[in-house]
Amino acid sequence: MCCDSGKTGELTAFLRESAQGDLIPWAVQVAAVDRFNVPVARVEEAILTMGLLPARYQRNRQGFTIDQQLKLFRSRVAVIGSGGLGGYVIEELARLGIGTIVAVDPDVFVEHNLNRQLLSTPEMLGYPKVKAARERVGTVNPAVTLIAHHLALTRANGRHILNGVDLAVDALDNLSTRLDLAEECEDLKIPLVHGAIGGWYGVVLSQMPGDRTLQETFANIRSKGGIEKQLGNPSFTPAVIASLEVAEVCKILLGIGDPLRKRILTVDLLTMQMEDISLMDTTSNGDRFK
Repeated sequence: MCCDSGKTGELTAFLRESAQGDLIPWAVQVAAVDRFNVPVARVEEAILTMGLLPARYQRNRQGFTIDQQLKLFRSRVAVIGSGGLGGYVIEELARLGIGTIVAVDPDVFVEHNLNRQLLSTPEMLGYPKVKAARERVGTVNPAVTLIAHHLALTRANGRHILNGVDLAVDALDNLSTRLDLAEECEDLKIPLVHGAIGGWYGVVLSQMPGDRTLQETFANIRSKGGIEKQLGNPSFTPAVIASLEVAEVCKILLGIGDPLRKRILTVDLLTMQMEDISLMDTTSNGDRFK
């Protein structure tokens, strides 16, 4: 992805001369890719390093600085699960400007995915979800690199999959893999953002290394299957919970705001109520979520 110092200087000069205020339009990025024979990601990093902003992110500037946008671009986030939750999470991370996304899912699209999974279409039936995610990201934000793993995360491969990751997102639909993910994140000292959905309901929480919030909260859960198999999922539930997860990702990566650490946010879309439950002084609260 690197280029020599001479080309770097020429690229920098070209971008500075082409800037509109502190913004670099997409057309200029494309011209830079063609003129200097470098990837879009290289151009985007050069823009942000110069203190300029790709024009696509101009509506982000009210939320964070150009330096913070650069930090997002240099971040590597793993999304475990690329279905209902994961598809929306990947879409939003790419639009946010996360530079590298690692997508993990063993499944292909089937017909019952079509009611809610952003990446699914009738033409995609039988197609691997992670490959669809990679193609979607390439279309939505070509500066973002998506690394696709068409397999299930396990304790055997988790260290390899999560190597170099700054943060992991739980977009899974079963408890056993979710707890494996939590243990891998704990071993590797990686923050984890958890989301789960079923019917009109969802939960979100974040845990930092050493917290073991997921392991303790769900210690007494006996069922290994996802609750969505009993409650189903309409189109809107994954979109809401995924958006909350991405907000948590952004806060944790940038060190801003108040993440849901040692707290669990429950969401009831049927009554439009949310409850923020403190887990600070509890250990085994899993009975509450059976």
